[in-house]
Amino acid sequence: MPRLWKLLPLLLAWVLVTKSNAIEAPAIAERPSELPSIEIRSTAQTLMGMGGAASEGIVSAQRLAAMPLMRPGEVLEMVPGLIVTQHAGDGKANQYFLRGFNLDHGTDFATYLDGMPLNMPSHAHGQGYTDLNFLIPELMESIQYRKGPYSAEEGDFSSAGAARIHSVRTLENSMTQFTLGPGGYQRGLLAGSPALGAGHLLYGLEFLNNNGPWLVPEKNRKLNAMLRYSEGSALNGFSVSGMAYNNTWTSTDQIPQRAIEQGLISRFGSLDPTAGGITSRYSLSGEWAAKTSTSQTRANVWLLQSSLDLWSNFAYCLADIQAHNNCNTGDQFKQTERRLAGGFAASHSLLSTWGQRDLIHTFGVQGRQDQLSPVGLYNTSQRVTWNTVREDQINQRSLSVWAETEIRWTEALRTITGLRGDSFDFHVKANLPTLSGQQSAQMVTPKLALIWSPMKSNELYLNYGQGFHSNDARGTVISAAPVAGLVRTVGQEIGIRSEVMPGWQSTLALWQLDSASELLFVGDAGTTQASRPSTRFGVEWTQAYKLNRQWALDADLAWSHARFKNFGAEGNFIPGAITTTANLGLRFEPVSPWSGALRLRYFGPRPLTEDGSIQSAASWLLNLRVGYKVSPRTQWSLDVYNLLNSPANDIEYWYASQMRGEARAVLDRHVHPAEPRVARLTLTHRFE
Repeated sequence: MPRLWKLLPLLLAWVLVTKSNAIEAPAIAERPSELPSIEIRSTAQTLMGMGGAASEGIVSAQRLAAMPLMRPGEVLEMVPGLIVTQHAGDGKANQYFLRGFNLDHGTDFATYLDGMPLNMPSHAHGQGYTDLNFLIPELMESIQYRKGPYSAEEGDFSSAGAARIHSVRTLENSMTQFTLGPGGYQRGLLAGSPALGAGHLLYGLEFLNNNGPWLVPEKNRKLNAMLRYSEGSALNGFSVSGMAYNNTWTSTDQIPQRAIEQGLISRFGSLDPTAGGITSRYSLSGEWAAKTSTSQTRANVWLLQSSLDLWSNFAYCLADIQAHNNCNTGDQFKQTERRLAGGFAASHSLLSTWGQRDLIHTFGVQGRQDQLSPVGLYNTSQRVTWNTVREDQINQRSLSVWAETEIRWTEALRTITGLRGDSFDFHVKANLPTLSGQQSAQMVTPKLALIWSPMKSNELYLNYGQGFHSNDARGTVISAAPVAGLVRTVGQEIGIRSEVMPGWQSTLALWQLDSASELLFVGDAGTTQASRPSTRFGVEWTQAYKLNRQWALDADLAWSHARFKNFGAEGNFIPGAITTTANLGLRFEPVSPWSGALRLRYFGPRPLTEDGSIQSAASWLLNLRVGYKVSPRTQWSLDVYNLLNSPANDIEYWYASQMRGEARAVLDRHVHPAEPRVARLTLTHRFE
């Protein structure tokens, strides 16, 4: 077991202090009916005085339903400042950007579904890999998001932020949905929630076929299912969920800009038509909650079995020519893993008083274990393996305890103090003795928030918190140059939330985050590696305005500055670090047969090299949704993605590659284009 005994004295002292000051609480009628949360609804109304930071909130089902989505992972773009892209096939995890981070496929941004963590530690393709392609957006109820390491509840991968996605328990009506689009796009969904015993049985069945605009057809084939039984509510009830997902695809990975300019391939072409992947995911999870007049208790458990076989080729013939002076096999490689994981989380919140002051104490525990057998890297040619680079078996365990106390000192002033302790064990058995070993790491991280409400419609926040991210287990045990198992981050934030007028909510946050070691994406290897310490700071401005019963506006603007701390001759820019983003939305809500939404996303330039001399291009993408209700139960909707047909790139990298026939390696820009303008038509019918 992880050696958490080292952390127990601190946590015991915390419990004794808070318990000694607690007395019997008055009836719930004299207190807020719910424990702290802050909600951004479709009406832009806010529960003032309930948040812990200006940069946290909840996205409602109404806003999610109005958003035109090309891919399931794009639901996270409703988190202000977060950008979701793709640099390979649609069966692979998306790439995420937030607060000066190129988050790769999820590093430093924690994501959960109904309490089940979705980030994959020590993953074959990248630390924190977060595949959201199994989500069914129509079955999502809300997204609770936090940014920065200020909440004691959030642990690994959450330094930049965290999102907790919640599924619905019931649907108003059973439904069937079918979507058609160019490129052989077909999607079908059947969902419902019939009553069963004292609760409801929620089901969702989804299939998807898509070849996309690519000259090498993507052959994306997805099957997805969800089954959930629930009784009661999220505050006082339970649910048990089972999920099954399988996906296959052919990738059009990033391609060198020179190949496009020389006319060797088009923007939508490929240099390796056998790149792609096969993935599966099966999970069983349960949630339970109980609420009394003075307490709230929550618990969840989960079990996961997943697999991935991913074939990539980022350098084409570079290594092959260097080794053999020709390009017979090419540089394709396979990353594979077979994972069995399980975990739990529990928390208890208690309302009490200290003199005339109101308090809420919360205590929690979280645990997780991942077994990978095997996780490997192989040289391949046209998906045929010809060499094993390394193959490992990994057993990784973590156990965490946390505590948090909120005190309302006056009507206008309250504080939230927190403390979190984490312990990790890494065990690696590799095909080479020098790559095997075991390691452990522990870390304690404090949190503090001061919230001042000078008037009912305004709230000021001052936040401080320490967090961390874990490194890949294989890097922690390698004998030649091991890296730290846990890397500390330190964040600060000052913010204001204001209701300018009824229906208009505005937030402004200025933040800074320092990391003891940066994790960098390595484009020609498809992996991450530890690097120098870094510092980031920035500003975020978010608006939500309900003009009237029909029209609503929302806008978020974000700017970030990211640099390495220690001087390096190569430069101090962090490659891929996002600088400027904007997300603007206009919604016409369905109070008549018509409904609609426009979303404009700006993805600003990023440095691609450490000296900052090479920058990515900025891009604008505009998406449109128009809906029409033929009857109260039947609706047609038209989604148009990239409405202006912008020749934008989803992603850009700068590294060396060598194509077949080239005499030497070439440093070049490598791009994956955004899809051109595409329209998809959806028919939805709801049953009685």
